[in-house]
Amino acid sequence: MSTRLPAPLRPGDTIAVTAPSSGVTPELWPRLDAGIAYLRRAGFEVIEGVCLRDRDDHHVSASREARADELMALLVDPDVAAVVPPWGGETGIDLLPFLDFELLAECEPGWYVGFSDTTTTMLALTLRSGWATLHGMNLMDTPYAPAPGLVHWLDVAMAEGGELTQRAATHRRADGWDDYVADPEVDELTLTVPTQWSLLDGSSVDVVGPLVGGCIEVLSPLVGTPFADVPTWAQQQSRPPIVLLEAGGDDAFTIARALHGFRLAGWFERCAGVLIGRTPAPDGATLTQHEAVREALGDLDVPVVLDVDFGHQQPMMPLVLGAPTRVEVGAEQRITQDLTRH
Repeated sequence: MSTRLPAPLRPGDTIAVTAPSSGVTPELWPRLDAGIAYLRRAGFEVIEGVCLRDRDDHHVSASREARADELMALLVDPDVAAVVPPWGGETGIDLLPFLDFELLAECEPGWYVGFSDTTTTMLALTLRSGWATLHGMNLMDTPYAPAPGLVHWLDVAMAEGGELTQRAATHRRADGWDDYVADPEVDELTLTVPTQWSLLDGSSVDVVGPLVGGCIEVLSPLVGTPFADVPTWAQQQSRPPIVLLEAGGDDAFTIARALHGFRLAGWFERCAGVLIGRTPAPDGATLTQHEAVREALGDLDVPVVLDVDFGHQQPMMPLVLGAPTRVEVGAEQRITQDLTRH
């Protein structure tokens, strides 16, 4: 299936906010409001879904049927140009049987933005409906200015076409996210630790292919199901894909097992390369996160790039899943995506 890019976002377009997985509890509503205000200042109309503000601190914003119905309604609405969840969550997997991917394949795509648990539905939308999706900061992180070398996800979604290049960030965050309760208006990233991409083997890489993937913990349960049939999708592409994966928080042994599972499911059989995002996840007693990648993927006959700027450790490089992508590691560390619409 060919992948279709949504039309460029333009000021005046409508962006919808819904929580397909976890909602936002009252103490964090000021940060939610700050994200919505940011989009409105950028010139967009913003509408809130019913499945969003959670007064009862549940792990999901509403029943699976309600969340699926709202997400479907927003995705198929031609007047909604983008859907941006506040963040990921835990069990967005329960929506998948209730989404009509055949209907979505017939609709013009809109932008669907996020990472973490949102990639549960993003992956299926790309593989089964042919929508390019935007792996990048969610709404709660939208007020941040991008790190040097990177762009804001709005810059990607508003691009009129052609190539967009981003370069590796020079610093990363040392710990977790800012305290949005204490400072709901924070808009500057605290990046203090020097960082750079590295290769599992070799000294340089230059590969091209469509990008596919997401968060390891939420995608690994989908392996072997119709919602994560990357091998079949890969065979349909003109070039072997580049697989993007990142660990959200599981220890190195769990990540190693998950990567073995992706491999056994054929995710890397027709593959141009693998990008592994930086992670705050813990090492195991005798296995680091890097060693987990080597243990599972070290003998693949494709380049594996570590510590790329996406995932659960800021900063985040917004990347269009499904788009033609060039990854260069050597004298420069950069990713270029072709956002030409055909």
